[in-house]
Amino acid sequence: MLSVALCKPGCILHHMSWMIAGLGNPDKEYIGTRHNIGRDFVEHLRGALPKKVKVLDLNVYMNNSGGPINKAVSSKKAAEKLIVVHDELDVPLGRVKVSFGSSAGGHNGVKSIEKALKTRNYVRVRVGISPSTPSGKLKRPEGEKIVDFVLGKFKPAEQEKVKKARKTAGEALELIVTKGLSQAMTEINSR
Repeated sequence: MLSVALCKPGCILHHMSWMIAGLGNPDKEYIGTRHNIGRDFVEHLRGALPKKVKVLDLNVYMNNSGGPINKAVSSKKAAEKLIVVHDELDVPLGRVKVSFGSSAGGHNGVKSIEKALKTRNYVRVRVGISPSTPSGKLKRPEGEKIVDFVLGKFKPAEQEKVKKARKTAGEALELIVTKGLSQAMTEINSR
């Protein structure tokens, strides 16, 4: 259970409100799948978010995420206060990376957002979903196996790493909102 309160008394929220969106698919059958980890994490953290953080409810399939996000983000400047939490094949399960202005890679949900906003300049909390070797080397699925893998549910043996990632994602959101993006990237990405 995450006990992080994202804005404790005395914290400084930057003057412009933050918006957070967790990418995933809306149907119940996708709950608990690797592809829905962003959506699931944001739902889990919703109660701990400070009032100045607006959660964007995306009731669309992940590949169409750009449409509702574009309606909520009024300008390219406002996009800089958008945090998108999503699954990431290029990061091992249990790890979280924070990025800003980076390429979508092969992630169709992120591509949809980039296309709709006409900018890459927003924050991404990239939650790893790929297996790794005991030494930490990434074992990313390839080719046709990717779809089955991302739409598959986490195995019981993976749940401890999912909990660790949820805690780290919560800490990342707290750092972004209270201490700024630079500090969040330094602290989270070095883990």
